[in-house]
Amino acid sequence: MNNKGFNWFFPIAIIALLLFFIPNFFGDNGAKSIDEDEFFKIMQSGKVQNVLIYKDTEKADVFLTQAAKTEMVNKAAKEKDPFSAFDMAPKADYTVKYGDLQLFLQKFDTIKADNANIKTSKDYGAGKSPFMDILFSALIWIAILGLFYFLLFRRMGSGGGPGGQIFSIGKSRAKLFDEKEKVQVTFKDVAGLEGAKEEVQEVVDFLKNSEKYTRLGGKIPKGVLLVGPPGTGKTLLAKAVAGEAKVPFFSLSGSDFVEMFVGVGASRVRDLFAQAKAKSPAIIFIDEIDAIGRARGKNNFSGGNDERENTLNQLLTEMDGFGTDTNVIVMAATNRADILDKALMRAGRFDRSIYVDLPELHERRQIFDVHLKKIKIGNDVDRDFLAKQTPGFSGADIANVCNEAALIAARNSHETVTKQDFLDAVDRIIGGLEKKNKAIKPSEKRRVAYHEAGHATISWLVEHAAPLLKVTIVPRGRSLGAAWYLPEERQLTTTEQMNDEICATLGGRAAEQAIFGNISTGALSDLERVTKQAQAMVTIYGLNDKLGNISYYDSSGQSEYSFGKPYSDETAKMIDEEISKIIENQYQRALRILTENKDKLDALANKLLEKEVIFREDLEEIFGKRAWDPELTEKPVTNSTIPAVEQENDDTVQAPESSSQL
Repeated sequence: MNNKGFNWFFPIAIIALLLFFIPNFFGDNGAKSIDEDEFFKIMQSGKVQNVLIYKDTEKADVFLTQAAKTEMVNKAAKEKDPFSAFDMAPKADYTVKYGDLQLFLQKFDTIKADNANIKTSKDYGAGKSPFMDILFSALIWIAILGLFYFLLFRRMGSGGGPGGQIFSIGKSRAKLFDEKEKVQVTFKDVAGLEGAKEEVQEVVDFLKNSEKYTRLGGKIPKGVLLVGPPGTGKTLLAKAVAGEAKVPFFSLSGSDFVEMFVGVGASRVRDLFAQAKAKSPAIIFIDEIDAIGRARGKNNFSGGNDERENTLNQLLTEMDGFGTDTNVIVMAATNRADILDKALMRAGRFDRSIYVDLPELHERRQIFDVHLKKIKIGNDVDRDFLAKQTPGFSGADIANVCNEAALIAARNSHETVTKQDFLDAVDRIIGGLEKKNKAIKPSEKRRVAYHEAGHATISWLVEHAAPLLKVTIVPRGRSLGAAWYLPEERQLTTTEQMNDEICATLGGRAAEQAIFGNISTGALSDLERVTKQAQAMVTIYGLNDKLGNISYYDSSGQSEYSFGKPYSDETAKMIDEEISKIIENQYQRALRILTENKDKLDALANKLLEKEVIFREDLEEIFGKRAWDPELTEKPVTNSTIPAVEQENDDTVQAPESSSQL
């Protein structure tokens, strides 16, 4: 059927209903006709409440009293009439046809005068036309049926109103971008991501100049999967493709296929690909595809049919099955590629898997260039400096930094966004809101100062710890103090480097033990971090001599749903012992270093209590320059608030070192 054509079903149904009820439209609304003698007999019995006299038609409508109506034989028929509720005016009980109006009125007045108990009243009205009755009733029914048609079929069919998915529940929810609704984002708006852009640009070029590839025997790729951490620009790349491809672009989320009704997801997949094939060549973009692409046979404890698996099966068939020789490219994005079904990832479906990683230093510089175009910045803002101070930041994080810096500048009534505004924005995003008015006991403040000084001392005196750039005891967010680092951007991490990082992280608790002789609960985040690092060294990276070169890491994600462990109870006990040994060895090492440098620890803590915020040059005055960091000593950073990020392992960048989280 042509959905755009006029549907004759409902007009025919309305006419049929009108013809069915047409007998009710003729006559005197179904009222019984009586003569004058019978009328006056009923009137003398006191059953008539009102008489409506029509002079032009020599007729009158008789309305009985309520008590008389209950005795009438036709009352039962009226109660059974389901359409009596739509009557707009009181219905006459009888219709009397009189001869001479003068004689009728004279006899009416005589009967009423002879009997004082008769309360019958009379009124006069214009003559009623049967045609007008029919027309009025027809209009009422047309309005009722039209409203029914609009509410039930139009609103529900288009998804509006309550329960609006009844007749379109199996339709695709994809939003179409074509020549009528263009996307303004292009590849020029995507900074960095050179490798990923090159891959997707080739897909766009294939759609524009397919003969360039097909004449050599090449085939269009069926699917492109964008994988990477959150905020790295996967959806932005898809928007750029939509803006550059100049072909119909269908965009939707993986959760748009999910519904409580059985078979709806598969139906929506079929409808989506049917629309895309009709507009071929076209591109389908499914964001967060892990909502439906999770590996089958996992976490299905109900024992019944899984609706999500049916949806995935239909998607697999549409991407590479019989009759899939049309130019429809499927793009998808996810940050959980390890849990996707293997059948979805094979060649012929998602031919290309593009990893969108966190930006490197030069890529962060390009991202800052894009976002700073919309901001009125000061002359002291150095993009290279900002890129260096934001390691581990994604594109979304950098956009947030720029926006937060503009808000801070406006809050401080600055004419332009200065360098300090950007540094304050980084502090605000990573460390949380500064709480200068938070009341802290002097004894607690002194403990926090020594805790942070312990972190600073260890990180300065061990070789592989991230160089500390700022220490503060001003409460920020949930922490009472924070030590800020600038980690080295490296791809591999050695055992010595991880041990030094654990030792520096435990420096806060070790300082409390060395100075006060006891420890507090302020090292919660420190203990959580070192436990995860030690556990990764033993069970994932094989960096423990006793367990050897063994890794229990499962990249496929299948162990997520298993109730057991991939090792025996004896091995589990050994793992616990080795994790504890690594942490305790580094804790004792931190205690030893702090005991040997107790005078410098005291000097640093006192300066921290005095200034509340100290920087790298303050540490250089006390400890001297680090011999193994010549690149830092050549170009010092002066009194600037630097972001605190600490690299936990070779591919995970952590939040700032924050202590005293009580």
